[in-house]
Amino acid sequence: MKRFAALLDRLSYTAARNAKLRLMVDYFRAAPDPDRGFALAALTGRLDFPGAKPAMIRALIEARVDPELFRWSYDYVGDMAETVALIWPPPEDQEAGADREPELSEVVEHLTRAGRVEAPRLVEGWLDALDPTGRWALLKLITGGLRVGVSARLAKTALAQLGDVPLEEIEEVWHGVTPPFVPLFAWLEGKAAPPKIDLRRAFRPLMLANPLDETDLAKLDPADFRAEWKWDGIRVQLAAGGGEARLFSRSGDEITSAFPDLMETVNFEAVLDGELLVARDGEIAPFNDLQQRLNRKKVTVKTLEDYPAHLRVYDILFDADEDLRELPFDERRARLEAWHETQGPARIDLSPLLGFAQWDELAALREQAREKSIEGLMLKRGDSPYVSGRPKGPWFKWKRDALTLDTVLMYAQRGHGKRSSLYSDYTFGTWREGEDGEELVPVGKAYFGFTDEELLKLDKWIRANTVERFGPVRAVKPGLVFEVAFDAVQRSKRHKSGVALRFPRIHRIRWDKPAEEADRLPTLEALIEG
Repeated sequence: MKRFAALLDRLSYTAARNAKLRLMVDYFRAAPDPDRGFALAALTGRLDFPGAKPAMIRALIEARVDPELFRWSYDYVGDMAETVALIWPPPEDQEAGADREPELSEVVEHLTRAGRVEAPRLVEGWLDALDPTGRWALLKLITGGLRVGVSARLAKTALAQLGDVPLEEIEEVWHGVTPPFVPLFAWLEGKAAPPKIDLRRAFRPLMLANPLDETDLAKLDPADFRAEWKWDGIRVQLAAGGGEARLFSRSGDEITSAFPDLMETVNFEAVLDGELLVARDGEIAPFNDLQQRLNRKKVTVKTLEDYPAHLRVYDILFDADEDLRELPFDERRARLEAWHETQGPARIDLSPLLGFAQWDELAALREQAREKSIEGLMLKRGDSPYVSGRPKGPWFKWKRDALTLDTVLMYAQRGHGKRSSLYSDYTFGTWREGEDGEELVPVGKAYFGFTDEELLKLDKWIRANTVERFGPVRAVKPGLVFEVAFDAVQRSKRHKSGVALRFPRIHRIRWDKPAEEADRLPTLEALIEG
């Protein structure tokens, strides 16, 4: 555990990408199996401990120290793992504490099996045995929020450097291997062949598009590109083969069980890339309807009836055992259309291609996107193979223009990591007529769209204008206007206003504008789609 804690500690204080890569490569080269595999799983978000959750950690610390002391300390530090690691006291009975620091593999293996009764006893013993850095690493491991500036792709890049293999080869096998990744490390060290996986049933990393800068259109030949709508759902991959079918999110998480109505229609062998939507009688429903199906462990019969799942396919990666990814887009599209005509699966159709000869014709189509509740357009070179990641040049996304609204800051919460001492998470609202006159109601939350210099100024304003405190959250007097950019407005039962903004971000801080001149709720309600 000490070596893993040192890795996390150094990663958290290292900003440069190449320096982070060197730290991870050195760790993977020096750490033994299975510790290095579990560290890799932690860095890539592939560990889960059902019996150990943040509420358990809070209960443990409040049993050891005055709960009020913990709350004040947490409010000051802003990070639970760091707070508990720093104020955790030694056991009253020193002999009752753990007599040695646990290994990382020991922690993972025990917590994976532990239930909610056994997990607190295990964690308490380990906290007694570890130093503050070890406790911090243990608690970060449990909560899953490492926040050390390492993405899953960066960790996989470190693996590629360790084994001197292309990153694409790591991506090719990644979703077919599981922690602690012993066969994967054996291959990278030249001790074994690459792990074998069934490509028909494993997740294939998606090909992603780059945002289109409209000034670049003049440099592009419209004859080279194909266009289709950018549908407003969630990107998924359906992999079927060997009598089994799986549905994956864009990050590779399996979501098969959440969409039985779609999956029961799969009677083919193929790997498809498409958009998961809700559709009724051929009409695509608003994204808000799809949200009723997302993140649900159990799906009721009524939900299946009210929000029927539908897959609109963009591309075909495998046709039975044949890998089509090296073919150019135009050839894959022809194969996809022939496949669909032959198979004709229920609840699955194709995203149509849009005809155009010049960019201004496509621009005119883009202007219709909001009216159709569509995100925008996709542009794909006709000669582009299907490659993982976000290569520059072959695919572009040309999203519809964002909407903007003047809102009033209502609440501010401390951030995490480097922002843990600053109020950087903002809840904002619009005016409406209440029982006692004009009142603010929350419509969204944002935590980016401003510079570090602006953040310091905002933090100072919030501290000077606080009217009430709720732990790490402060309510402020209505005096600061945010011009907020957002993609859409949806109805919401979670918000007092009855509406919520989709993908809100701070566009401008209107220090000059009086709060009473901010927008009103009816302005938002008029923008609700669907």
